[in-house]
Amino acid sequence: MYDILKSTFLLFLFLFGTLLSVTAQDSIAVADTLALPVIEYSENNPKYHIAEITVTGAGNYEDFVLIGFSGLSVDDLISVPGDEITNAVKRFWKQGLFSDVKISATKIVDDKVWLNIALKERPKVSKVNYIGLKKGEIDDLKARLSISEGNQITPNISDRAKKVIEKFLSDKGFLNVVANVYQRNDPDKPGSVIVDIDVDKKIKTKVHKIYIAGNEALSHLKVDLAMKKTNENNLINFFRTKKFVTEEFEKDKAALIEKYNEVGYRDAYIVSDSVVTYDDKRVDVYLTVDEGQKYYFGDIKWIGNTLYPYQQLDVILGVKKGDVYNHKYLMGRLLTDEGTAVSKLYQDQGYLFSQIDPVEVLIVGDTINFEMRIYEGEPAIINNVSIKGNERVYEHVVRRELRTRPGELYSQSEIMRTLRELAQMGHFDPENLKPDIQPDPENGTVDITYELTTKSSDQIEFSAGWGATGVVGSIGLKFSNFAIQNLFHPSTYRIVPQGEGQTFALNARTSGQAYSSFSLSFLEPWLGGKRPNSLSASVYYSTQSTISKRYLTSMQNLYSSGYGYGGYGGYGGYGGYGDYGDYGGAYNQSYLDYDPGRYLRTIGVSLGYGQRLSWPDDYFGFYGELSYQLFMLKDWYAQVLPMTEGVFHNLSLNLTLNRTSIDNPIYTRKGSQFSLGLKLTPPYSLINGKDYSQTMSDQERYRWIEYHKWSFSGKMFTPLTSNNKALVLMTRLLFSYVGNYTENLKSPFETFNMGGDGMSAYTSYGTDYIAMRGYESGSLTPYNSTTNSFSGYLYDKFTMELRYPLSLEQSATIYVLGFLEAGNCFSTIKQFNPFDLKRSAGIGVRIFLPMFGMMGIDWGYGFDTVSGTRGGSQFHFVLGQEL
Repeated sequence: MYDILKSTFLLFLFLFGTLLSVTAQDSIAVADTLALPVIEYSENNPKYHIAEITVTGAGNYEDFVLIGFSGLSVDDLISVPGDEITNAVKRFWKQGLFSDVKISATKIVDDKVWLNIALKERPKVSKVNYIGLKKGEIDDLKARLSISEGNQITPNISDRAKKVIEKFLSDKGFLNVVANVYQRNDPDKPGSVIVDIDVDKKIKTKVHKIYIAGNEALSHLKVDLAMKKTNENNLINFFRTKKFVTEEFEKDKAALIEKYNEVGYRDAYIVSDSVVTYDDKRVDVYLTVDEGQKYYFGDIKWIGNTLYPYQQLDVILGVKKGDVYNHKYLMGRLLTDEGTAVSKLYQDQGYLFSQIDPVEVLIVGDTINFEMRIYEGEPAIINNVSIKGNERVYEHVVRRELRTRPGELYSQSEIMRTLRELAQMGHFDPENLKPDIQPDPENGTVDITYELTTKSSDQIEFSAGWGATGVVGSIGLKFSNFAIQNLFHPSTYRIVPQGEGQTFALNARTSGQAYSSFSLSFLEPWLGGKRPNSLSASVYYSTQSTISKRYLTSMQNLYSSGYGYGGYGGYGGYGGYGDYGDYGGAYNQSYLDYDPGRYLRTIGVSLGYGQRLSWPDDYFGFYGELSYQLFMLKDWYAQVLPMTEGVFHNLSLNLTLNRTSIDNPIYTRKGSQFSLGLKLTPPYSLINGKDYSQTMSDQERYRWIEYHKWSFSGKMFTPLTSNNKALVLMTRLLFSYVGNYTENLKSPFETFNMGGDGMSAYTSYGTDYIAMRGYESGSLTPYNSTTNSFSGYLYDKFTMELRYPLSLEQSATIYVLGFLEAGNCFSTIKQFNPFDLKRSAGIGVRIFLPMFGMMGIDWGYGFDTVSGTRGGSQFHFVLGQEL
């Protein structure tokens, strides 16, 4: 009984305590609710001083920062309710960082109010997934979108992202793209979301057909060609884009009207246009044009010209009365044609502030009369010339190339010439040479700043060629900013002393036991530092071994045993083009046995001097070089040279007249290069009294080598388009002839070996290797019965190349080319026939890397037969040299 009463009592106490607790909590909650001030809305709202401001719900931000956002401060006098609170809420919404904003009064005592700002943060992005896009498209869009990891995302950001994606892909021809931005909570990061950007590009939209009405002056084909990016899918537009892009369509409509203006239809305009869906991936384009009437140029009168007579200006303008009206041509001749515009005539004389305004003064029927109103102004004087971006050479090395100097009259031509000279230095990116011209009309002066982008022009050369002894490997170092003056100043060293723009080069080549060489050269482009006169010097050594007699004996025994024999002629025995039977190549390259005791060794030195000329113009230059070569032969192979033993001397003078006006040494768009050279030795046979028709030893006949060698090279570059990535036509003519002073003394040296890629260009016995794509190395070299060797004494070569750049970046210049080539090599001038040419065609690619120089590969097809074999398909590698 006692236990029952005790349990009942304890249960009563528990229930009573629980009831008191709940009642107390409810009382506190009610008390708190009742403690909040009651805000009454009326026309005359009471004003309070802010006693305190607190912030809740925004743990990622400091309170003082958020209070600053609100625009409210302690002790401010505000109306409750009032505009101050409303404006504070708007400011938070404007930040886009919060999904909920509330400002409440937690307490009001007398004239003071306590405020609480309750915020709810938007989630942050923890990860972004792109669906339906390629990597390149994602990389391009990331910079345009405002969605990235660690940032918050708002509905406005999502909507904007969809529009940006649709616009981006529309410009690429995807007109039906659907983009969505989805958010989902990140289970690993509370308060963060994963964003999925889902893009359905659909099918790229292309132009099916263009329908044009009202066109009579321009055919449908001309209309199609005038529109650069909006083109029908037909054979004529095979290499042009056929996708439809709204932005490009608008540009093409303007281009069409411009084309009408070019053929005299000054008032032409597009009446209407529409784009109609043809199917799910193509659209039809409809255009209606009003051509108006055709106009012609009438009288042209010059007003304000005092420097030049109107007759001279008329000739430069090139527009005559009765010519078809062409607004583009008119403005080009007046202002924009590079090098030939009327405005350039004034600017080259210092009149930088001159202006030319063509005014239509009278229209009579279809004829428009013009007044060319000229404001000549005063000549502009160069005030200051600055250089920016030069981090490679000493400033005086750059300044000596400038054609614009303080105190001189401004000249547009001299600025363009300066840019060319800076490009030719090789130390700056030629694609980013920019003159910043700042005229000051009030003072009649102009400041010029040359903005340069430094690039490294030092090179490490690794090359491999196919020579008469097989594979020839080459390694070289070229320092194009050498400074011999700093040789004893170690602080200027960057591997070698640098800063003066001199060139120092080392080169070594070898094909193992058969051949090796070493060369060293130096060039000072400004001897003395005041004039562009160059000084060059070089020294080189080479040694070449021939096949051992043991190997020759074994091959003769092999032939005697009945194996096929392909002819042991010329260079055939050691890797040329006369091989032993069907497997001669294998013996010639892989199993040849070279005897170092049978050699041809060459030591050479040269010293040259060059000078820039001022007549006929300062694009001309003259170069003279004195060189000496010593040839040492021992038991040498008789069919390469007529002699096998002895020591022979080659003392020669090389004179070259050249003219170079190209704009860019790497990817040339315009300009030309011409050179006329003569290399000659003293005429020993005319002064020593010997009769060379008599029998004498090779040592006596050729002790002092004599010849005269004439050469001509011409190359022209013509841009076929006017944009920076210009399609360029390169044409080239090469001709060279080696003559002799005496009929019975024909030099076995300084001859030509023609065919292949020219990469066999080691000249241990004074042979020039001439490339001819589409044919095997040396295959166009004739056999000369006089010297009993394969050697050419005259060659001609014609080349046409069409070049187009894929990349013009400083890191790599890349262009593709197609070529037509013709040429031949002859053993005597009597055999020369300018129409007897071996023809070829092909394609190729070139890559210029600053560290390694020019590299490339060509495929050529030879159309003609040489020694009974058609040239056929050939691949040629390019490392450093030009084909």
